[in-house]
Amino acid sequence: MVADFGKCLPSSIRCSRNILSFSRTLVSEIEMVPYGQPLLKHFGEGNKAGFTLVQLIETSNICAHFVEETDDIYLDVFSCKRFDPETVERVVKRYFAPATTTKFFLNRQALAPELK
Repeated sequence: MVADFGKCLPSSIRCSRNILSFSRTLVSEIEMVPYGQPLLKHFGEGNKAGFTLVQLIETSNICAHFVEETDDIYLDVFSCKRFDPETVERVVKRYFAPATTTKFFLNRQALAPELK
């Protein structure tokens, strides 16, 4: 799942504790198994600053960038294990209250179904 969440609550995307809590909740609610602790770094200059989150999961990873200049979130949930994209959206809304959502779900298949 690739999703963009626009005009989030500014304080929510600037709070490391909120972002880490979001990561733990998201992993749990989409029934994934975390592999280690999430990596969360704040970097950038001026209005280009923001947090980036990387959480490895047993079936791949969750990555997000929180853009302070625009109060947007760019989120990728990548897993070969099935999950409900609507659950992802609900968790994001609970933690960050975005005004807009644009999402795309790609069902990953390395082999064409007829070759499996």
